[in-house]
Amino acid sequence: MQSQMQFPSGYGSHLPNYSAPSGHYSQVPSKAAASHLDNQYRGSYYPGYYSAPAQNVMTSVGSNVLNAQESQQLYNNTPPHSGGSNDRSVQGAVSSASYSHVSAQQSYSAFDNHYSTSVSSSVASQGFPLNSDHYNMPVVSGAMYPNVSYPSMAAGSVYGQTFTSQSLPAVGQFKETNTFSSQSTSVPHSLQQHVPVGYNTTLSAVSSAQSVPDNLSRNLTGSVAKVNNQINTGMQYGGYVNNQASSAPAPLSSSSDDEEEDEEDEEAALDSSSTTSSASPVPNNYDALEGGGYPETRSVTSSPVPSPSVLQASKASKPFGYGYPALQPGYQNATPPTPVQPSNPGHHPGFQHYPQQYPGVNQLSSSLGGLSLQHSQQPESLRPVNLTHDRNILPVSSVPAPVPNLNSDLRKLNCSPDSFRCTLTNIPQTQALLNKAKLPLGLLLHPFRDLTQLPVITSSTIVRCRSCRTYINPFVSFIDQRRWKCNLCYRVNDVPEEFMYNPLTRSYGEPHKRPEVQNSTVEFIASSDYMLRPPQPAVYLFVLDVSHNAVEAGYLTILCQSLLENLDKLPGDSRTRIGFITFDSTVQFYNLQEGLSQPQMLIVSDIDDIFLPTPDSLLVNLHESKELIKDLLNALPNMFTNTRETHSALGPALQAAFKLMSPTGGRISVFQTQLPSLGAGLLHSREDPNQRSSTKVVQHLGPATDFYKKLALDCSGQQTAVDLFLLSSQYSDLASLACISKYSAGCIYYYPSFHHSHNPAQAEKLQKDLKRYLTRKIGFEAVMRIRCTKGLSIHTFHGNFFVRSTDLLSLANVNPDAGYAVQMSIEESLTDTSLVCFQTALLYTSSKGERRIRVHTLCLPVVSSLSDVYAGADVQAIVCLLANMAVDRSVSSSLADARDALVNAVVDSLAAYMSTASNLQQSMLIAPNSLKLFPLYILALLKQKAFRTGTSTRLDDRVYAMCQMKSQPLVHLMKMIHPNLYRIDKLTDESTIHVNDRVVPQPPLQKLSAEKLTREGAFLMDCGSIFYLWIGKNCDNNFIKDVLGYPNYASVPQKMTQLPEVDAPSSERTRSFISWLRDSRPLSPVLQVIKDENPAKTDFFQHLIEDRTEAAFSYYEFLLNIQQQISKLLPS
Repeated sequence: MQSQMQFPSGYGSHLPNYSAPSGHYSQVPSKAAASHLDNQYRGSYYPGYYSAPAQNVMTSVGSNVLNAQESQQLYNNTPPHSGGSNDRSVQGAVSSASYSHVSAQQSYSAFDNHYSTSVSSSVASQGFPLNSDHYNMPVVSGAMYPNVSYPSMAAGSVYGQTFTSQSLPAVGQFKETNTFSSQSTSVPHSLQQHVPVGYNTTLSAVSSAQSVPDNLSRNLTGSVAKVNNQINTGMQYGGYVNNQASSAPAPLSSSSDDEEEDEEDEEAALDSSSTTSSASPVPNNYDALEGGGYPETRSVTSSPVPSPSVLQASKASKPFGYGYPALQPGYQNATPPTPVQPSNPGHHPGFQHYPQQYPGVNQLSSSLGGLSLQHSQQPESLRPVNLTHDRNILPVSSVPAPVPNLNSDLRKLNCSPDSFRCTLTNIPQTQALLNKAKLPLGLLLHPFRDLTQLPVITSSTIVRCRSCRTYINPFVSFIDQRRWKCNLCYRVNDVPEEFMYNPLTRSYGEPHKRPEVQNSTVEFIASSDYMLRPPQPAVYLFVLDVSHNAVEAGYLTILCQSLLENLDKLPGDSRTRIGFITFDSTVQFYNLQEGLSQPQMLIVSDIDDIFLPTPDSLLVNLHESKELIKDLLNALPNMFTNTRETHSALGPALQAAFKLMSPTGGRISVFQTQLPSLGAGLLHSREDPNQRSSTKVVQHLGPATDFYKKLALDCSGQQTAVDLFLLSSQYSDLASLACISKYSAGCIYYYPSFHHSHNPAQAEKLQKDLKRYLTRKIGFEAVMRIRCTKGLSIHTFHGNFFVRSTDLLSLANVNPDAGYAVQMSIEESLTDTSLVCFQTALLYTSSKGERRIRVHTLCLPVVSSLSDVYAGADVQAIVCLLANMAVDRSVSSSLADARDALVNAVVDSLAAYMSTASNLQQSMLIAPNSLKLFPLYILALLKQKAFRTGTSTRLDDRVYAMCQMKSQPLVHLMKMIHPNLYRIDKLTDESTIHVNDRVVPQPPLQKLSAEKLTREGAFLMDCGSIFYLWIGKNCDNNFIKDVLGYPNYASVPQKMTQLPEVDAPSSERTRSFISWLRDSRPLSPVLQVIKDENPAKTDFFQHLIEDRTEAAFSYYEFLLNIQQQISKLLPS
């Protein structure tokens, strides 16, 4: 019998029901325990655990065969979570998005949301199990005054010391208590990052949401979102979905009904005087950790919501989760003043200022917000551009993000567009004005990106609004030294005593100078009050295809070598654990328990009833078993060299991985090379190669089975993400396989035609991707919530995650390369404010065992005129949001519908703009300068692999491009859509920049057209993940010799992927420029040298999107087509 492996405190080999160990944690009061997570809806596709069938064989890597008695002992070990019924039917595992279609009078075609469910689905419909037995962590008293550290680290430095921008805590889920003792300085309900739904025990009554009819002019199909279990027309930008339980004004960021009931349950047992009560009830779900929004407008029925003033009076004494410690008597138990609407309509109600002795952000004048553009000279962004006449609209350098029209003080404080970007930097006052502009309103997020500087705040008090749970930020206003007004819901809050001290200046009495109020991006170190269980260790499981196809492709050598090189760089601490599973027609496990002389292979051939042979020795401590792990990695590439197994039992291998990871959570990395052909989740080929160039219907963009989605939901519920590496030489049904990553917050890597020797470019790309993948920072057990100013509403999310509640995303893992998008609408008029704010809070556990909250806050002006809306349009953000919407539309409706909707987006917005402009001739196509690139980018999108028709496109290639659209940050997505083209054979030292003592040339951008290419030149195309270096036949031999290292054009090899280091000015300039481009992104692109006779030339020329092809317009023809459609809409 193998010795049992020691699990970290709070973890075991049995089902993690999170019941509290005696004597250390107290049980959650008044909450019934729900059924086990593992058994909630697993039965119909997860077999139970079985004792060893006779035919199963167990061998060691050294070919030592266990005797029958030993194998029986190993198999009879109690596997993880073996208790409970195993034959329950699948309940609600499928996400609640509904894809039926209704006809809507919409000027925009509403793109369906396929991957991301609509906003407010109930817990049950989301298919998540219920569990309430979470740890009640003891309150930890902190120091009276907070510590702040400002690390300055290189982006490449993955983990530094504690309290650095790269060191992220690896902790279990946080919990939030709703009141705090005045004696103990515990962390407040401040971390309101809603956590996975699936831990609620009380389901609220579901209210019916009413769809809001929209009276726009053109009849296009709308999408249907399931909101509170009712069907609503949704996700249009012209119109909006009413996601609230009632038609009365209710702020957007409010929590879902179920989580609100939980919070009310907790609050009901409390003494009403929150500042002195010593009770600290423990919430039983993740929602309560990051906290809901606007508890005062809580309603489970569709009854009207009382006005704010009535609410203030009726709930004056009710605690909302923040007892301020040791306040002066005059501030204790005081009812916060009711916010007063300003008489000056241009004044922002969130900004009221106390007297002059407290200067700072609060000193901003009443005109600080949306200074109307109409009162000044017409901005450059509104300059009319005649698109059909002006052929040179592409700027010479990258398109910058537009700067919001704020005063200089707010502009300096605002969030970086690299982290947080809105499609409109001038927010329309009303939905009617937004409808009139015909532009989508939404946000593009890159919340966990690598930062070289990040204020990390350690404080026993995290200050948040008591009503909507917004974190204090640079855009709140201090009414006086003791009170601040929330910039999202306008509630007046008390300033806690310890917040009066500024740790940077070591001064007292200047709360507005605290780092939280001086930085729009901050990270908080959270206390144990934000945990539902002890910190999770970093756990990595690798699931590897070792069939004949995989061995022939040769990826194992590259993977094992990368792991050996980076084993010590895996993010984690002394608790880090690692494991390996391989599979072909059987599933092989590896016992790496410390003390063994060599790794031991355990083969399970009964794939229909998969089980774990030795649950306690398959995931081992990385540091304790490092030598055994290295032995295994050295042996793996040669272990299956002579295999004749052609089958792939991917589904059973993933089921085994899920069982192995469930006690702790972590990351599963799956490497697959073919179509799964055995066991659960087997797939059949659906691609017809003759239809790859079809201009009609493109089929099979959606999954063939829901097995992978259900399994992903199970993984997500157990805080496990699955990352998929698909290295295929043939069709592998990525549309089905991708679900395992989409719904578990994983990521997808795809290497078509992969072969270690026949395709060296792909082999090099895998190697570089693995280096980044294995060493980049990672966040575990994460949740993310987006809040916005009262009156705005979020109705659709895009990305890889699971939607837990109306505004809460569950991210079992979060990585710095993942992007997200949300669509928004305006539910209430914003006429009483001149500014709106958006805040995203990402609550996660770092690999070092800390629980952290990263908060980004964005402030934008509100405008009342249509011209101001156009002046603030962010064309790149608009295109990226439309790309996300078009992917959903392609899957839920058809590719043709998605393409039509993209064209209509251009036609409608430019027609709306032209209808407001005077003295325009019908023969002209005019766009404001802010939107002059809109038609070009949409044409590029239509020619991208995801959406193109008439050009041969493999189905897996198309699906992967769609997956990229849904998960890439804006800066990387734009290079996929519209690559950058540079001429590099004549680089000079003029117009260079200096980066780290390196001179970097800055050649101008070229149009993506063959007319810009010359056979005497060399051109570099930056497509994001790949660089094409096209060499003209008559290129100067000196350039070829100095840069490529060959005497002439004819001698340059076909598969060249590296530039040699030659001591010549042209070589140094070229390599410096390419290195600078590479340094700007996380994944290092592969360089491919293209000659005229090179097969890859086709890929290069397909990216020249301004040129005509057999199946698609040229840019000029596309403009004429747009102009023709607009002329039909405009009055003659």
